[in-house]
Amino acid sequence: MMNRLFPILSWLPNYKKEYLSADISAGLTLGIMLIPQSMAYAMIAGLPPVYGLYAALMPQLVYALMGTSRHLSVGPVAMDSLLVAAGLGALSIVGIDEYIAMAILLALFMGVLQLALGLLKMGFLVNFLSTPVISGFTSAAAVIIGLNQLSHLFGVDIPQASKLHVLLGSVWGIFSTIHPYTLVVGGSAILLILGLQKINKKIPAALIVVVLSIVGVYGFNLHMQGVSIVATIPSGLPSFEIPQITIARLQELFPIALTLALIAFMEAMSVAKAIANKHRYEVTPNQELIALGTSNIVGAFFASYPATGSFTRTALNDLNGARTGLTGFISTLIIGSTLLFFTPLFYYLPNAVLAAVILVAVVGLVDIHYPIRLFRTKKDEFYLLLFTFLLTLFVGIIEGILFGSLLALLLLVYRTAKPHIAELGKIKGTSYFKNKTRFEEDVEHNPVVLLIRFDAQLYFGNKDYFKNEVHRIVAAQAQQPKFIIIKAEPINYIDSSALIMLEQLIEELQQKDIQVLFSEVIGPTRDIIMKSNIIRLVGKAHFFVDTVDAYEYATTQKSKSSLQEKISLQTQR
Repeated sequence: MMNRLFPILSWLPNYKKEYLSADISAGLTLGIMLIPQSMAYAMIAGLPPVYGLYAALMPQLVYALMGTSRHLSVGPVAMDSLLVAAGLGALSIVGIDEYIAMAILLALFMGVLQLALGLLKMGFLVNFLSTPVISGFTSAAAVIIGLNQLSHLFGVDIPQASKLHVLLGSVWGIFSTIHPYTLVVGGSAILLILGLQKINKKIPAALIVVVLSIVGVYGFNLHMQGVSIVATIPSGLPSFEIPQITIARLQELFPIALTLALIAFMEAMSVAKAIANKHRYEVTPNQELIALGTSNIVGAFFASYPATGSFTRTALNDLNGARTGLTGFISTLIIGSTLLFFTPLFYYLPNAVLAAVILVAVVGLVDIHYPIRLFRTKKDEFYLLLFTFLLTLFVGIIEGILFGSLLALLLLVYRTAKPHIAELGKIKGTSYFKNKTRFEEDVEHNPVVLLIRFDAQLYFGNKDYFKNEVHRIVAAQAQQPKFIIIKAEPINYIDSSALIMLEQLIEELQQKDIQVLFSEVIGPTRDIIMKSNIIRLVGKAHFFVDTVDAYEYATTQKSKSSLQEKISLQTQR
């Protein structure tokens, strides 16, 4: 039990010395990257930079104890920071102190929801966030994040917003007021980060740029020329403090907390699974929910705003050869040391450089290739992606992901309500049964037998469609068949509404002197049928293991063997 709750108890006793150098190197690189990145992401969330360092501290430490991924880096991320800003920006909050308190309470609420979902084994819920929705949402969010950083990059006052048309309206007309020194500092930072990354991705480009910019601002007194700097960052570790909780605030935060809980879990699981598959180990979705939830709960007691697994930092962790979760402890040590001893060094850090770090990071979130591929192969999913993208850009961040997911579910319901149904024919000289429209010249034409395959479960949403399609196919035959064989292998479930429909359909066909045969009924579906009135209507003799057996029975009246009889009617005891 303890090993499941704290996976570190499984891998730490078996830790090998040869892992140490790689873990230390990766952990140091991760911690160094976290310093500028976490401060920058706190700016996206509308928080003072030090709260990014707080969010990179306790959540990372707790996850190292409880997570099942050996590579996942937990802390502040761009996407969740924007969701925090969008969610809290819609509430009536007065003053920065109340805003900070609400962000911390949001981390606690989000963590509680993740923990509850994990304990209830609801990790499968992430599967309902479809890739087109996530791609459209992520790309749109990246655009919003990037545009919101222009105020820091240009050195002008642009109100923060989560809608594209509002942002563009604010940006329009400010170009004449751009602060040249700020633009030079920010633009140079972007070019230098991109250049260093192109040379070698292992180079801590963001930290190098941060150090150079601090030296430059201090050496040339650029802050006296109007370049905005971070200024005083509180030193010391965050103290333990219980977040202020009220029912009214929880009610206000519930929609954004639930959205964050699912989105953050999706982000963490997607990158954790990708890296785990590469290195051939398993990550457990429910334990990941528990680990992330506990990380956010504990973090909230130490002034952390919502945190989750980072795409870029996790990829960097893998690139640097990390072998175990020890990298999380090392990076936590780096952040803790920074808070204790080094925050005064960041006094002259330009906000334009933090904006540059954000802009470079979010450019990689805009995916162009996937929408193009969808447009060529799956038009309906492309339009789903486009809908989510435009809704996120022009209506809102939270509305984009919620309504995009809703549309994806409606699309799923539509597909299951009208699934593929095929009229089959026996390929000449073989025992294969294939779609007549695909193999029209190769199938036998036997007017006595009609074969139908329904490629979905039968439930209340598609029962009438199934019944109407069967009658339509029967009516379309040149001669009324004597037998209808339902090749039932794809039907993995039949609900009570569909059972009633099947009984009515069988009776209607029998009144026309058409016998219904079932072939290849899988076990769970067979259990349902055997407990229904269908077995009496059809008769046990009309259930077959293979479609070829049913076809021979219909054409030659060849009876089943005792073994075939047993297998075709076997139910779970």
